[in-house]
Amino acid sequence: MYAPISAQKQEARVAALEAEIAGLEKELGENENPEVIVKDVIRLLHRYNEAKDATQILIGRLATLKQTTVRQIHEDLDLRDSD
Repeated sequence: MYAPISAQKQEARVAALEAEIAGLEKELGENENPEVIVKDVIRLLHRYNEAKDATQILIGRLATLKQTTVRQIHEDLDLRDSD
């Protein structure tokens, strides 16, 4: 069961949400299309992941050539786990 909400509280909540939406739209930009922004971010993430994958392949090959571990190469190059 839901507790009853007064009409005043409900109107205040709607007003607060509308103000939040207006603030977010202003921050985003008036003429910006969120779908275009999301598609662009996804495209950039794909490029980042491809570059990271290629880098990991090269690090693996370097480790093989140096007869060491990938972890050791990461340490030698001062690469953190979060990179």
